[in-house]
Amino acid sequence: MGSAGLTEPRDALAELFRFQGAACRDLGSSLWGAMCDRMADDVDHEGPTLDLLAAHVDSKIGDAYPLRVLGGAHRLALVGDAPELARHLPSTGGDGDADATWAALRALIDEPPPALTDALTRPPQTNEVGRSASLIGGFLVIAAETGLPVRVLEIGTSAGLNLRFDHFRYEQGDAGFGRVDSRVQFLGYWPSGIPPFDAPLTVASRRGCDVDPVDVSAPDGRTTLLSYVWPDQSERFERTAAAIAIAATVPAPIDRASAPGWLATQLAEPTAGHATVVFHSIMWQYLSGDLRHAVRDVLEHAGSAATERAPLAWLRLEPRRDLSYPELRLTIWPGGDERLLANCSFHLGPVEWVL
Repeated sequence: MGSAGLTEPRDALAELFRFQGAACRDLGSSLWGAMCDRMADDVDHEGPTLDLLAAHVDSKIGDAYPLRVLGGAHRLALVGDAPELARHLPSTGGDGDADATWAALRALIDEPPPALTDALTRPPQTNEVGRSASLIGGFLVIAAETGLPVRVLEIGTSAGLNLRFDHFRYEQGDAGFGRVDSRVQFLGYWPSGIPPFDAPLTVASRRGCDVDPVDVSAPDGRTTLLSYVWPDQSERFERTAAAIAIAATVPAPIDRASAPGWLATQLAEPTAGHATVVFHSIMWQYLSGDLRHAVRDVLEHAGSAATERAPLAWLRLEPRRDLSYPELRLTIWPGGDERLLANCSFHLGPVEWVL
């Protein structure tokens, strides 16, 4: 591909890959970090990575095109359609050699199969279960302050794994919440202060929506989720697999729908005797400005009708403006005051409880 008219966007695209590479390394994936750096260099040299993303040179970091490419390639390896790449990914029993991984990945990018180009059309379906370690504090605060069972509604739910948050175990020292025998355990992630683990949290109902939901009861859905788990992070693979097993035993309907219209239906009337909790995690960036405004409008309208016996809470785990780390924020109606509860991690890491 020639560089005429593309120099500045090309440079921005390469920088986007380098930013994602640094983030991958910070979050514990040296292999995916190295692949992002190699793709950045390939863009600089007008290689096949630039050809693959020619229509997306003006994309923003929030669009996550590096992760779309890597997720699509990882999926091919997981299902056996990219055997050379699979030989080098730890998730498929490979050696983790970065040079060999790049050679195999670049060959896929050079002649991209339909599954790889298809992966570019949708945002990553990470459904990171580790985010429940951050979200749990918000649910506990809501339960403690309202004294009511919660009705949970998740937008951008993907496969709905985090809708089963109360079936995981959370502990710090002698304090804890959740099933002691859960296969998903979060131990010791609150070193600087802990949420109210003794709150009377009971989930009365759970439901989610997504424009492209993942059905983890089907093999294809399970592969989709695992493709977005970084291949050199075995603990994340094990945790995701355990959460998928829990999901099979805990019903949580997921509707194929856009967030504003779905929320308008779910929040049409206050639900007396329950605290309704709308929550989401690391998905706000994928919504257009219009959709964000529409979600806010629906929440504020429903909030205006909330009562002490039918409160509405908006719990969100989303990045700061500088994308340095996510914050856990909570708004409860009646009242509508917003609070910062914790500074967190994009996947699983220490939670700085600040409430």
